Amino acid sequence: MAIDVSSTFTKIPSVILLLLLGWTVRQASSFFQIQVPNLNSLLPVLGTIGLILIVLEGALDLELDKTKIPIIRKSFLVALIPMLILGIVLALSFRYFGQTSFKIGLVNAIPFCVISSAIAIPSVRNLSAFDKEFTIYESSLSDVFGVLFFNFIALNNYITADVFGHFALQLLALILVSFAAVLGLTFLLSRIKHPVIFSPIILLVILFYAVSKVYELPGLIFIIIFGLFLGNLNELKRFKWFERLRPEKLEKEVVKFKEITFEATFLIRALFFLLFGFLMEAREILNLDSMPWAFAIVATIIIIRWITLKISKLHISPLLFVSPRGLITILLFLTILPGQSIPIVNKSLIIQTIILSVLAMMIGLMLSKKEEVAPITGDLISEPSI
Repeated sequence: MAIDVSSTFTKIPSVILLLLLGWTVRQASSFFQIQVPNLNSLLPVLGTIGLILIVLEGALDLELDKTKIPIIRKSFLVALIPMLILGIVLALSFRYFGQTSFKIGLVNAIPFCVISSAIAIPSVRNLSAFDKEFTIYESSLSDVFGVLFFNFIALNNYITADVFGHFALQLLALILVSFAAVLGLTFLLSRIKHPVIFSPIILLVILFYAVSKVYELPGLIFIIIFGLFLGNLNELKRFKWFERLRPEKLEKEVVKFKEITFEATFLIRALFFLLFGFLMEAREILNLDSMPWAFAIVATIIIIRWITLKISKLHISPLLFVSPRGLITILLFLTILPGQSIPIVNKSLIIQTIILSVLAMMIGLMLSKKEEVAPITGDLISEPSI
């Protein structure tokens, strides 16, 4: 909490401070010869929990109504198009310099294509209302698209029409299951008078995510659809049959559930970056072999983003710089199977890319002028001269 508050005044993103704190603790424990058990196995666990909470939190924050269609459409395009273009560019580069196949190159490229909502959203709290809302939509969609894109490429040996058809059927099934789960939860909470309310929601999310993993279904799709239904109950209330389920009690509990999800996400995110900083070594941060690749990747991210913002007719500053890499980049990197990894994409490159992208965001936000933005279109509104 202290780090998050201090970042508001120092303008240094909290992720940098958390990584630095974790690394400092590692150096102090070595200096004082304090024996610390091997914590490497905890990183994927915290990352997976953090991923679920981040996607759920983002889905709960997404409001779906007619007034949001323009910003949702633009954030959808800005999240998806740069991801596809950057993935192809990096995959071709890894194929040429790493002497590997395009598919393997794409698997290793996708982790660099995902904007970290865990870093981006807290960093724009002082920006205009449009920039904050756009960042929430874009980074949340980027998280979901990135994970789905990675799983789709990594888990399928061949990309054919049958694979796309199978994926579409899975998506439809998960939409129906998510909708049924919300209806069942609404009915249950309207009938029970027990003080324990949040446990059924949390257990339901964990249960369906575990079941989806067993049957090799994209569990994150369930989480985002479930979160969207929970966060947009007002849109369902227009149907008379839904009113019969008496959703008023669920609406009140969803507000509290959002607060709990936010606090849990904050805690897991902080622990993850502290642990990752603790496991970092100085030679990985200062690896000169991977440094040119890190600079090239961050520069490519900014160039593609600038072109996309221009085409989308969105203002460039400060959105150009709000594309940090973070937790999901690390988690996807750790998920790459040994048979699919390549020497170019190593821990040093991941760390350097994250740090450089976050520093670019920090400098960009510091240098950008505060501008008033139209709430829907994102067009700049010039202030009247005095």
